[in-house]
Amino acid sequence: MCREVWSAVSSLLPAHPEVDTFMPDPAPHDDRTRTVSRLFSRTSWPEARFVADMLRTETVGGGLLLLGALLALVWANSPWEASYAALGDWVPWPTGRGMHLDLSLAGWAADGLLAVFFFVVGLELKREFVAGDLRDPRRAALPVVAALGGMLMPALVYVGVTVTADGAGLRGWAIPTATDIAFALAVLAVVSSHLPQGLRAFLLTLAVVDDLLAITIIAVFYTADFSPLPLLGALAPIGIFALLVQLRRIWWWALIPLAVAAWTLVHASGVHATVAGVLLGFTVPVRHRRGSGPGLAEHLEHRWRPISAGFAVPVFAFFAAGVSLRGTDLGAVFTDPVVIAVVAALVLGKSIGVFGSTFLLARFTRAELDEDITWSDLLGVALLAGIGFTVSLLIGELAFGAGSETDRVKTAVLVGSVISALLASALLLRRNAVYRRISERESADADGDGVPDVDQQRPGG
Repeated sequence: MCREVWSAVSSLLPAHPEVDTFMPDPAPHDDRTRTVSRLFSRTSWPEARFVADMLRTETVGGGLLLLGALLALVWANSPWEASYAALGDWVPWPTGRGMHLDLSLAGWAADGLLAVFFFVVGLELKREFVAGDLRDPRRAALPVVAALGGMLMPALVYVGVTVTADGAGLRGWAIPTATDIAFALAVLAVVSSHLPQGLRAFLLTLAVVDDLLAITIIAVFYTADFSPLPLLGALAPIGIFALLVQLRRIWWWALIPLAVAAWTLVHASGVHATVAGVLLGFTVPVRHRRGSGPGLAEHLEHRWRPISAGFAVPVFAFFAAGVSLRGTDLGAVFTDPVVIAVVAALVLGKSIGVFGSTFLLARFTRAELDEDITWSDLLGVALLAGIGFTVSLLIGELAFGAGSETDRVKTAVLVGSVISALLASALLLRRNAVYRRISERESADADGDGVPDVDQQRPGG
């Protein structure tokens, strides 16, 4: 019986290309008969190339995101702060309340532009589940367990802090649950970290699963004034959109109006409109019709990711991050229970959740780290996961609305993300020389065929 249970558990382990999934020892005291599963090993060459292309775009987008946030903070704390607030509150085209489209510029950034971001997230998720790491339960176990731990622990830390302060602000429990991959990669670029490919792929997949959990939380817990008829009506344009993309018909004159119609109806239903982006992304086929080459999902992702990372997210950050601290009692801000809860949850809860769940998975299944990886490397990545900028700001606005309380939440998200970034940078830079040697070895291409030598020597490379 124990052997069957252990076999079921071991089937969830991330497989290493060169070693078999761990199975229990026939002789419990003879370690020579046991094969070992490796965590954070390098992925196959096609997957590594896809991840590298994706991370390159997100790194540039992360730089623009930081620039937008910095510009907003400077403007909001300048003598012209009133003009910044007026710009965010400006309604470009009043339409009445019929379809809830009389949104301010800040509202359009949060509800409209972030729908593009979540459309790309939907494409990412579809690809990961069909052709990426999440298609294999053994490889998916690690990022999924880490993401769940990285969601539950921050929520528990947040709730624990706020409960001790009479429960004020409990509705913001989901603020620290998501990881901002663009911000995290921008930090890695700024500190010139050569993080090994296995850890970068883990961080990316962790963030993708985080986004799925975050959009589920938004749809379930932050929907107000729900109207079922518009939501049912949204099924029509989503269905036609799905039919066209399944037929591989890239008719932009039809797809874009259908996407806008779906977004409008979901927005009118009371469900956050970014859910429409994820649903549309899920409809796009991943595999090529002839079975080889990139599919439509990857094609659309390459088309829309630069728009998402280079425009949609930075503009949202510009309107969301502008917190004015002029004339503010900073002592009152940083003793506010919600501020303390958000900062503690991002810095401590996220790192403990990601690191602790991964450590327990490894110990329970007797897996080992890849030979190039140490537990301090994982702790650095876990601290990077505490950067919860974009989705955290969005959930903060949904939880608290407009007002001084939301400004304090934004301040807390900024402070928590910066602290996490600084701690992660300090930890990862200690091993940067080692990372650089690993990177040089992984990218070496002696025969100049475009495929690294290390991938030609591995099965499936």
